[in-house]
Amino acid sequence: MKKTYKLKDLDCANCAAKMECAINKLEGVDATVNFMTQKITINAPDDRFDEMVKQAAKICKKIEPDCEILV
Repeated sequence: MKKTYKLKDLDCANCAAKMECAINKLEGVDATVNFMTQKITINAPDDRFDEMVKQAAKICKKIEPDCEILV
């Protein structure tokens, strides 16, 4: 499954790159974080998709505490 979500309060292009790199380390996940459009695209297995989105949100919060994925 592949979905795109809006990111709220993503303030730094470097942080976006760090988020993308960290999220892509999750098993079976392919993610793209676009700083200019303030969006994240997550591609993950259907049976674990919701869990992977939650993991991605935790990673985003760890790198940039004010940033959140608007689901």
